[in-house]
Amino acid sequence: MHKLKGWAENPVFFPLIGFIAVFIIMVLVSDNFLTENNLTNIARQVSINAIIAVGMTCAILTGGIDLSVGSVMALTGTIMAGLMAAWGLPPYLAIAAGLGLGALLGAFNGVLIAWARMPSFIVTLAMLGIARGLALIYTGGYPIAGVPMDFSLFGRGNLLGIQTPILIMIGVYILAYILLNHTPFGRHVYAIGGNSEAARLSGIKVNKVTLIVYTISGLTAAIAGLILTSRLMSGQPNAGEGFELDAIAAVVLGGAAMNGGKGAIIGTLIGAMLLGVLNNGLNLMGVSPYIQNVIKGLIILIAIYIGTEKRKKKT
Repeated sequence: MHKLKGWAENPVFFPLIGFIAVFIIMVLVSDNFLTENNLTNIARQVSINAIIAVGMTCAILTGGIDLSVGSVMALTGTIMAGLMAAWGLPPYLAIAAGLGLGALLGAFNGVLIAWARMPSFIVTLAMLGIARGLALIYTGGYPIAGVPMDFSLFGRGNLLGIQTPILIMIGVYILAYILLNHTPFGRHVYAIGGNSEAARLSGIKVNKVTLIVYTISGLTAAIAGLILTSRLMSGQPNAGEGFELDAIAAVVLGGAAMNGGKGAIIGTLIGAMLLGVLNNGLNLMGVSPYIQNVIKGLIILIAIYIGTEKRKKKT
């Protein structure tokens, strides 16, 4: 009993139980769910949201939020496509430019949040509009096609039978796990989310950590943009609309507290997988997309309620 109670205290416990429950339900209601092709399809579809959610996790752990990730994803994706299609740059240079731009936009958010002391909600909401507008201006509102076939490796390729987007997702999560759990930076992120003023007084460079956090968020959004652009083989200025909400949902379903200081990167991955399984299962069942939004919204509310009640009991 004591061991079970200890497990229940782990922030990943309830997200994992929820994932297993949804998975079993989908297996029972759909004959096509538990097939190799469908499970691979789920993992590939989840990869983009899961990667974006890594940066979102870092932001939420500090008590902030990043609403610009979907727009940054679109802008960096169109820039990569444009550099290859219109300028003739090789894929690796276009990718480097796109990832660098994503990190730069995230760093810009971080500077305003850390040094100008502007609320993360307002700053990233503004960046949502700025990045989306720049993507539409750059493309004229039309997709950019004509990227070289070599570029398809990142969205459609595979290595040893495992699709590239899944491998990239695994790599990002391994790095994020190490960063948040085995480095001073990770401890500082949690400390800032717990009490930023106490963290500052204890000698933590709060502004520097905040800058790095939002730089990571911009970078992970750009990585997701790379995968989607490669999968579609075109730069889509309208890509990523609403993706920030899915990323927040993955973090919340993964057991993170919206006011910061509590959460786990593994929980975020489980949350993203839960959303992916739910979306896929509901699609196989022929459930209307409108009803799907209602169901997902209710699940998120339940997850927040459970997390809030757990924190109340501890206090």
